[in-house]
Amino acid sequence: MKNDPGPTAPVLSVRGLSVRFRMRGGRHIAAVADAHFDLAAGECLALVGESGCGKSVLASALLGLLPGNARTSGSALLDDGTDLLGLGERSLARTVRGRRIGLVPQSPAAHLTPVRTVRAQLEETLRELTGARRPALRPAAEQAAARASFPAGHLDRYPHELSGGLAQRAATALALIGDAPLLLADEPTTGLDRELVERTVDELRRHADGGRALLIITHDLAAAERIADRVAVMYAGRIVELADAERFFGEPGPRHPYARGLLDALPERAFVPIPGMPPELGALPEGCAFAARCGRADDRCSVPPPFDGALACHHGVRADGEEPVHA
Repeated sequence: MKNDPGPTAPVLSVRGLSVRFRMRGGRHIAAVADAHFDLAAGECLALVGESGCGKSVLASALLGLLPGNARTSGSALLDDGTDLLGLGERSLARTVRGRRIGLVPQSPAAHLTPVRTVRAQLEETLRELTGARRPALRPAAEQAAARASFPAGHLDRYPHELSGGLAQRAATALALIGDAPLLLADEPTTGLDRELVERTVDELRRHADGGRALLIITHDLAAAERIADRVAVMYAGRIVELADAERFFGEPGPRHPYARGLLDALPERAFVPIPGMPPELGALPEGCAFAARCGRADDRCSVPPPFDGALACHHGVRADGEEPVHA
């Protein structure tokens, strides 16, 4: 059951987060532009959108994992006031990654060391993050595995001997070791069949219900519906809608035409695809980036719609589900 996070102070507060990549010839690409959102303890926020919209770039910015040609602006504050965007690599490695933010990566098998058993990797991470000494490592590793529902009988296996679901649980176990108050799951269901997708999101939901904040990045709307308290929809590097999950997936539904199109494209819904293709981030139009694909577009869309904390659209459906009334 999803939680109501209530009025608690946010574990993470993102304001105006932007990421630009400097390309050859001095050209810049805006991969993320002016992102705003909060995330509270016990809450799951699903960041959704088509591939290439900037979701994983945003996650990488929070962890300081961007390439050298990236430049960030804005702020990403933890609950103690630490600005993640202002920290250097040394501080991020020593005080944030694994300790303040646990990462459940996309394609976990690729992030597990292929020549070491799961047990060895858990013990090494425990030693680094908790300072546990050798006599305590074995039982602590087994306890960490159990928290992620990873079976003890598979601890002495190598990553290539694990199924996709077990590799995902191993990666989750590693992410949980430092008791980080914030979990960041970047496309954790990629490549899994539907049964494993449901197991994975239910496992992550359990940790959110235990008090952690969870930011899940996914293009899988069914997974987002199963796990999220709120949904943030990204398009062409911008968050265009931020909504309560029950309203978003139920009634009155999404307010942004792009978000409505995403749901309508699902086979279990209208199964009507969004026409056209997303614009390239290096060649965005001057106005609304979705205008060329939107049946509501008019002259007003030549000006980028501001994000008001819930919606960035000149034509979005009102919060009560009614069509907007224009003068």
